[in-house]
Amino acid sequence: MIRRALPVYVELLTAVVAVGMIDLLWVSGLGEPAIAAVTVSTTVEYLAYGLFLAVPTGVTVLIGRRDGRAPLSPVVRTGWLLWTAFSIVIAVPGVLLREPLAAFFAGDYDLTAGFLLISLGGLPVYFAQTIADGIVKGLGNTRIPMRNALVCGALVVTLDPLFIYGLDLGVQGAALATVIARTVTLAISLRTLVRLTPRDSGDGLLAREGDGPLTGQGDAPHVREGDGPLTGQGDAPHVREGDGPLTGQGDGPLIGEVVRTGLPMSGDFLARALVGMALVGIVAGFGTAELAGYGIGQKVMLAGVMVFYALRQAAMISTARLEATGSPLWTGLGAGAVVAVVLNAVAVPVAGLFTAAADPAVSFLRWMPLYLVPFGGLIAVGGVLQANGGGRRLLTATLAGFAVQLPLAYALSAWVGVTGVWLSMAAGAAISLGIAVGAGATARPGAPAVNPGTPAVGSETPVVSPGGGPGRRGSAPRCVRGRAPRSTRTAAGPPSGP
Repeated sequence: MIRRALPVYVELLTAVVAVGMIDLLWVSGLGEPAIAAVTVSTTVEYLAYGLFLAVPTGVTVLIGRRDGRAPLSPVVRTGWLLWTAFSIVIAVPGVLLREPLAAFFAGDYDLTAGFLLISLGGLPVYFAQTIADGIVKGLGNTRIPMRNALVCGALVVTLDPLFIYGLDLGVQGAALATVIARTVTLAISLRTLVRLTPRDSGDGLLAREGDGPLTGQGDAPHVREGDGPLTGQGDAPHVREGDGPLTGQGDGPLIGEVVRTGLPMSGDFLARALVGMALVGIVAGFGTAELAGYGIGQKVMLAGVMVFYALRQAAMISTARLEATGSPLWTGLGAGAVVAVVLNAVAVPVAGLFTAAADPAVSFLRWMPLYLVPFGGLIAVGGVLQANGGGRRLLTATLAGFAVQLPLAYALSAWVGVTGVWLSMAAGAAISLGIAVGAGATARPGAPAVNPGTPAVGSETPVVSPGGGPGRRGSAPRCVRGRAPRSTRTAAGPPSGP
C-alpha cells in the first residue's frame, strides 16, 4: 500500500497544492487585489470540485472491483456520461453567476470575476482529467496520474509568467495559463487512455490485441499468451459463460451505482470545507494575528495532511481490487505521528518564511499532534470503508465528529482562548475515528463488489479493525472469503498491476 501511496502523494502535492501556489506566487507582483482574486477563485474551484468528486471516486472503485471479473467499458462510459452532465450543470451556471459569486467573497470583485470567467469555464477540462486518472487508478496504477500532475505543474510554471507579464494579461493570464496547462495534460492523458484502454472483446473484459499492460510501471508483469487480456497476472478469475450477474449490466443502473459509491466522498469533502470556513470565522474573532497564524499553519500542515489522503486513495484502490492493504488504521495513526513530529520540528523556520510574527502559526502547529494522529487514522481507514460499501458510515462518522467539534470550538474558545479551537479539532477527529472504526469492525460481510447485493466472483470483503497482519489479500485487516469458481487464467498474481 505504501508503494501505491507514494505516487498519489506526489500527485496531490502537485495538483492540489503546487498549482494554486504557483499562480499565487506569480500574481503576487500585481498587488493585494490580485492575490485576493486568485485566493477567492481557487476556493470557488475547490468547492466546485467537491461537487464533482463523487464521479471519479465511484469510477475508480467500480473499475477496481470489476477488473478481472466483469466488463470495464460500461463503467468507463458511465464516467464520461456523468462528466458531461456534471460539467454542464456546474460550469455553465458558474460562468453565468461569476459576478455574484465574486461579490459574495470579495468587495472589489472585478478581478475575481475575470479570473472566474476563465477558471470556471475550464472546469470541464479539470473534471475530465480526474475521470482519466480515476480510470487508471482503478486498474491499480498511480504513477500515470502522478506523471500527469507533474506535467501540468511544469506547464503552469512555464506559462504563468508568459501570460501574466509577457502578454500583459494580469490575473486573467494566470487563469488562462492554468487552463491551457490542464488542456495539454488532458490531451496527453487521453492519448495514453486510447492506447492502453482497449475495447470490449468476446470474453467480456476490456481487451485489444497487442496492448501492453495498463499499469505503466516497471515491475508490472507483461501479458502472456493465455493470460486475461488486461490483468496480466493474478488469481482473480475470469467471468465465464453462464456466470450471470456480473455481466450484461446496462449503463442506466451504473449511473446510480457510480454516484452512490462516490457520493459519501463528496459529502465528506464539502463538509470539511464548510467546517473549515466556520473555524475561520471563530478564529477571526481573536484578531488578525491569530487568523493569519491559522492560515499559515494550515498551509504548512497541508503538505503533511496530503500523506493521509494518499494513504486513503491507496487503501481504497487496493481494497476495491481485493489486494493486501496491511492495516490502514495503524498505518494512518503512524503516519499522523510522523507528520506531527516533522511539522513540530520545522514549525519555527517554515512559519518564519511567511511572516516575521510567526508565534501564532508556531503555536497552532505545536497543538496539532493531538489532531493529526487520529485524523491520519480516520482518513486512511476511510479508504477501506469507501471501497467496501461503507462510505455512508464514514460520512456519518465525519458528521458526528463535526457535530461535537463546532459547539466545542465555541465553548472552549470562550474559556481558554484560541487554543480551545485547536482542542476541538482533536476531539472531533478522535470521535470520528472511533465511530468509523466501530462501523468498519461491525460491517457486514459481502459488501457490494459489482452490483449492490451481488458479490464478485471469488470476492473477499475487507473488514476494518485495529489489528491485522500484512500479506493477506484485501486485509484491512481481515476478510471473509467467498467460494470462487476455478480460474480460467494461466498466471498467478494480482490483476492489472501492483
